[in-house]
Amino acid sequence: MNPAHVHLLLNHIPVVGIWLGIALYLVALVRKPEWRSLSLGVFALMAVLTIPAYLSGEPAEEMIHGLPGVSEATVEAHEEAAVPALIAMLVLGAVAAGGLMRFRAAASWPRGYGWIVLILALIAGGLIGRTANLGAHIRHPEIRSTTPAGAVESGETHESEGQESR
Repeated sequence: MNPAHVHLLLNHIPVVGIWLGIALYLVALVRKPEWRSLSLGVFALMAVLTIPAYLSGEPAEEMIHGLPGVSEATVEAHEEAAVPALIAMLVLGAVAAGGLMRFRAAASWPRGYGWIVLILALIAGGLIGRTANLGAHIRHPEIRSTTPAGAVESGETHESEGQESR
């Protein structure tokens, strides 16, 4: 397995996991207070798992540097977005871990703490989602806002290619 493959495998976990944690947290706030600790645990775990995803980025960048279709500007935008996403995830993870230790046995949490966690989670989720989206643009030209020359304008589709080969 090469560094780019490792990075692709690792980065999906916190991107999906943060939104799972947010969903659990919202359910905990509205209906199932017993899920609070579970959601905080998910936030703390996703923060920890963000570290290897972030650290695997540099070796992945070195591997794809110079490949056809890889824009240095796109890679840089992804890399620059990763830093605030990592920081937000680590702050959320620290606040969640602190809450787990402090409020685990408590019947209720201070209202301010609940709002802080929710706001941090939404910020972290947005930042990590943006980072993932920018990363997807590195090797997926079909999702970029500009269409490569000849891609759609020619009117060719994958279906017509398949029919020609029959």
